[in-house]
Amino acid sequence: MPDPVSPEPYLRLGTRRSPLAMAQAYEARARLCAAHGWDEDRVELVPVLASGDKIRDRPLAEIGGKALWTKELDEWLAEGRIDGAVHSMKDVETLRPDELSIAAILPRADVADVLVGAASIREIPPGSRIGTSAPRRAAQLLNARPDCEVVNFRGNVATRISKLAAGEADVTLLAAAGLLRLGESGVGTRLDPGDWLPAPQQGAIGIECRTDDERARGLIGAIDDRPSHCAVLAERRLLASLGGDCRSPVAMLSTLEDETLTLRCALYSPDGSQRIERAGAGAADAIDWVMKLGEDLLGELTEGMKPVFGLTKA
Repeated sequence: MPDPVSPEPYLRLGTRRSPLAMAQAYEARARLCAAHGWDEDRVELVPVLASGDKIRDRPLAEIGGKALWTKELDEWLAEGRIDGAVHSMKDVETLRPDELSIAAILPRADVADVLVGAASIREIPPGSRIGTSAPRRAAQLLNARPDCEVVNFRGNVATRISKLAAGEADVTLLAAAGLLRLGESGVGTRLDPGDWLPAPQQGAIGIECRTDDERARGLIGAIDDRPSHCAVLAERRLLASLGGDCRSPVAMLSTLEDETLTLRCALYSPDGSQRIERAGAGAADAIDWVMKLGEDLLGELTEGMKPVFGLTKA
């Protein structure tokens, strides 16, 4: 007998093909099915090979920036081949097309970084090679340990751990959320995010859809986590006010208590020698106050920091 015809999916979710991206898509599908009472086969996952996954031997800033993670998914959304795109929000450009909207942010996971190869920042051996391609992690590490050297270290979690084991670097930094989603939460030492500010939007999974697709926006919006969404929007607003790009070393930590959101932000020079930090607080659902925080930070930039935040030297 022929197999019965599978029902048409209610939603098609696009995702990058990396193991972590697929794990995030599985989580999004599970939450959607639980919210709507659907069988799993009613949400189809559509893996897409992203440009950023094709080139792994150079820093992202040298080959096109964060757009390389979203370019193909954006095209598939525009063509109607998928209804939503699942993203690691820290990999999504700050300024997005009006035609796309963030329909949901899932409950945010641990925002912390994990140090692999040493028990603490202080205990990293002098002169160690730090493997990372993230300007924020490189600058933070050099600020705390200027005796160390940064070496380029791109690839997915498994690739970076393998490179570390092969001796290409002595220490690396990974996102706790990514390790947790891959079942690798026992790797490395978690760094307290209050002491070691994480990347903006770290730990957040977002789902974008076409702004004019009211059906998809409604279905996906059912799994939106408001506290996480408020924090992510505030962090994105602050990034936009700073005018930086993927070369700009920025660290942030937001905390929500009742309806008040507190946002700490630190900016670095690329070599880590200069650092400024400011904090602000205000209503979680009316985040215009974030712009003032951005203005204050930009007003304190040193001459050496201005170029990496889109400002020319005086």
